[in-house]
Amino acid sequence: MKEIDIINTITKEIGNKYLGDDCAFLKDLGIVVSQDSLVENIHFKRNWCSAYQLGYKSIAVSISDILASGAEPKYVTIALSLPNDINENYIKDFYSGAKSALYGAEIVGGDITGSKTDIMVSVTAIGSIKGKNISSRSLAKEGYAVITKGNHGSSSSGLLELQKGGNNLELIKAHLEPKLEYDFSKQISTIVEEDYAMMDTSDGLADALYKIAEASNVKIMVDYTKVPHLDNIEKEQVLFGGEDYKLVAAIPNKYVSKIDGAVVIGRVEAFDGARLEIAGKEYSSYDELNVYNHFGELS
Repeated sequence: MKEIDIINTITKEIGNKYLGDDCAFLKDLGIVVSQDSLVENIHFKRNWCSAYQLGYKSIAVSISDILASGAEPKYVTIALSLPNDINENYIKDFYSGAKSALYGAEIVGGDITGSKTDIMVSVTAIGSIKGKNISSRSLAKEGYAVITKGNHGSSSSGLLELQKGGNNLELIKAHLEPKLEYDFSKQISTIVEEDYAMMDTSDGLADALYKIAEASNVKIMVDYTKVPHLDNIEKEQVLFGGEDYKLVAAIPNKYVSKIDGAVVIGRVEAFDGARLEIAGKEYSSYDELNVYNHFGELS
């Protein structure tokens, strides 16, 4: 099954008001909560990344969800399943990397279990909503500007470098140690007073834009020439490559100039049968997107 099909099945079975965004917004507790997992040979290979890099990325992917909600990262727990060949130095380096990706949060606990062969990491992140206007992918409105910050497509291009034995260190680092847009999130959630939509690009830029458009029942128009990316990145990677962990948001136009480094890449329009249009190509169904696959084995 595809990831989206699994999510839809779960939603139908247990559907409640907390499902739909990458973070559960628990307003009565004043927090948002997110959980992510990384599995060896699905999300990473030990001979491709150091223990430090694995620790860093394990935390970054969950903190990214907190930032996408507009909340402030506060606490993290880590569950590790480890095979017998993992030594003390590996553990030290893993947690050194984890500490470097906290963006102000604290590691407050977790769990350790054994594993036959592969490393598995599961991270729960908690963010505070105090003083923040929390986003939802369902809150984009007609007339809003679509903004982003940071390069797109670099992480998936870095994965291709690793797969082919390449040596473009800039791209490889973008994949293994993605830089999160903490300030971008903080400014939006403290400056924007109206409803707004924001997501991270863990599954790709086009994926995030389509999901915002679908949840908000609107259409998003994107000018591809405005999308920031390195010169040597293919269009396919810019639009559909996953794991950049950048943010894309739909906000009222009047706030754009107040967000440092914001790049306007499109606008929100009334739904006309297509959810997303990029460089003249329309996407009316999620299946038309060449979305990033979190379930395929690395080669």
